[in-house]
Amino acid sequence: MDLFTQTSDSANDTPLAYRMRPVTLDDYIGQQSLVGIGKPLRRMAESGVIRSMILWGPPGVGKTTLAEILARASDSHLEAISAVMAGVKDIRNVVERARQRPEETVILFLDEIHRLNKAQQDALLPHVESGLLTLIGATTENPSFEVNSALLSRARVYVLKSLCESELVDVLRQALSDPQRGLGQRHIRVDDGVLDILARASAGDARRALGLLETACDFTQPRQDHEHLGPEALTDILGYSASAFDKQGDAYYDLLSALHKSVRSSRPNPALLYMARFIQGGGDPLDVVRRLAAIASEDVGNADPRALPLVMAAWDAYLRLGDYEGQRAIAHALIHLCVAPKSNRIDLAWKAAQRYVRQTSGLEVPGYLRNAPTRLMEQLGHGQGYRYAHHEPDAYPAGSTHDCWPDSLDREEFYQPSLYGHEKRFADIMAWRQAMDEAADRGDVPTEPRGPHE
Repeated sequence: MDLFTQTSDSANDTPLAYRMRPVTLDDYIGQQSLVGIGKPLRRMAESGVIRSMILWGPPGVGKTTLAEILARASDSHLEAISAVMAGVKDIRNVVERARQRPEETVILFLDEIHRLNKAQQDALLPHVESGLLTLIGATTENPSFEVNSALLSRARVYVLKSLCESELVDVLRQALSDPQRGLGQRHIRVDDGVLDILARASAGDARRALGLLETACDFTQPRQDHEHLGPEALTDILGYSASAFDKQGDAYYDLLSALHKSVRSSRPNPALLYMARFIQGGGDPLDVVRRLAAIASEDVGNADPRALPLVMAAWDAYLRLGDYEGQRAIAHALIHLCVAPKSNRIDLAWKAAQRYVRQTSGLEVPGYLRNAPTRLMEQLGHGQGYRYAHHEPDAYPAGSTHDCWPDSLDREEFYQPSLYGHEKRFADIMAWRQAMDEAADRGDVPTEPRGPHE
């Protein structure tokens, strides 16, 4: 078996990322929770017995490579098809070829398995179930949503993660030093920090990292006994001054700070400027979206309750679409946060609650709010007097006797909504409920729903 024949000629036109595909797990970088000593995929490779599985992870983390390594380690025949191009006929052809190899294990590597329709999955299922085919599926989508339950139950799902920067640097160093498959014959010396910048620009994708390195090495400077690769060579490759900053430098935090304060100040144009500069300087776009998630609650809050879900959707879109398209999704969320009305009342309320708890002891939950899963707890009064909101007029248990505050503590108003955006509506609702409480305490109990503006 050697479906994916690799060449040792590093001077040919085969992309570096293809040439550098590991042949054994000892060469494989990343996913140590799966391929490390004693871990499940290594144990399979060592035993030679491969079970059906689905490899779920983002692009460029080694799903195809793992399938090749496992097939090679188990001396199996590997069939590889892409669900994008394959139909039921292609699956039947694989099945027929497998029947012609009764003494040999046949592994079907099915790339983008989430693209299979129901008919294709049904055609595959009995042959995986019978053991005629051992399935290794690869997907960037959640298989629990995209693969039918019958097929999913016959395959173990292994989650692969984006490579961290240090792992990507190891991948790049491996390519620079390998004289057979990589660039070792060229004796390229790289300035400090260059590989870190390439790793950050690759966003966890080893294939992209090797592609960037290969392109960068077209711009090396010849020296007497070696080639030199400095940060200036990355300017045209990545579209920025590659020496901009490192993750521990002041510029890294200054740009994030400038972005945050521009969003807080409702200035979309400088916010976009700082985001673009941050990413072009080698910053991880995920660092931007993490900051936006914090901004959504800290600076926008309930003035626009859509803000946080939109940021989380942008985060998910980046992971699903990849770096190029995903950056646009982050910019989408950034602009929304800039234009959205602002309120820091959630931040103030949370800090006030934390401060109150630090200064207070002896918090005792009122009996009517306590859980009563046993008869003894019921006899102790747990849950007695609790008023189910949905059985109350306006779905609100009005009155200070059911305000859910501990009796032993002084009452405190942590959350005080602003009058901006959607939070003004919150203020109206809360004022109406306060009036309902006061009316109930006076004995004015409504019998019909009245609504917050009646």
